Amino acid sequence: MSTLKDAGIGKTVTVKKLVGEGAVKRRIMDMGITKGTEIYVRKVAPLGDPIEVTVRGYELSLRKADAEMIETV
Repeated sequence: MSTLKDAGIGKTVTVKKLVGEGAVKRRIMDMGITKGTEIYVRKVAPLGDPIEVTVRGYELSLRKADAEMIETV
C-alpha cells in the first residue's frame, strides 16, 4: 500500500482510495481530493510536515497524518 506521504518531490500520483472516517475524511474530500484525482507533490518541509501539493490546479498544504490517509497508485 502506497500513500501520498510516501510520494517523492516532483512525482504525480493518482488517488486510489481514502482511508479514514468521519470529519477528517470529509475535510479531505472537501479539499478536492477524491478517487481518481491526480496530485503533484511540489515540496516537503525540512522536517517532513507539511507537504505542499497541487490538486485540481491549486496549491494545498497537507499534514503528514492527512497524507497517510490517501492511498495512491
